[in-house]
Amino acid sequence: MDTQRLQLLLDERDIERTLARFARAMDERDWTAMAEILADDAVGEFGTGRLHGSAAMIELIRGFLDNCGPTQHLLANVVIDVDGDTAISRAYVHDVHLSSDGDASTRFYTLGDYTDTWERRSDGSWKLKERIKANRAHVGSLDIFRG
Repeated sequence: MDTQRLQLLLDERDIERTLARFARAMDERDWTAMAEILADDAVGEFGTGRLHGSAAMIELIRGFLDNCGPTQHLLANVVIDVDGDTAISRAYVHDVHLSSDGDASTRFYTLGDYTDTWERRSDGSWKLKERIKANRAHVGSLDIFRG
């Protein structure tokens, strides 16, 4: 295996691992970890308008998740295309949100896609530069996010 192909595999693995870390950061409410993954000038689109900056993205995500109970963001069918120091990843996301009051009948699920743009930093790490979430469908009520 030549060096270039090996580097491509390592880059894909690093990005996939960082994708998983970001999903876990949402579920663990680890806003510090989320900030470490996002580029400071990251942009996001979650169906509520375009956001500019990592702080704005975290604020929006936190505004949803702080009002509900346990969550689980599951990623699948991840495809990563690396081009030098930039990359685009696409992944299915199935996120589950449970009620903060323990009512098992109150839940909200979404089926969607993350399309992410990544940028390699000088230390070799990959930062999330842009996230676009496209929801395909949902089950349940958005009231779960109102606490």
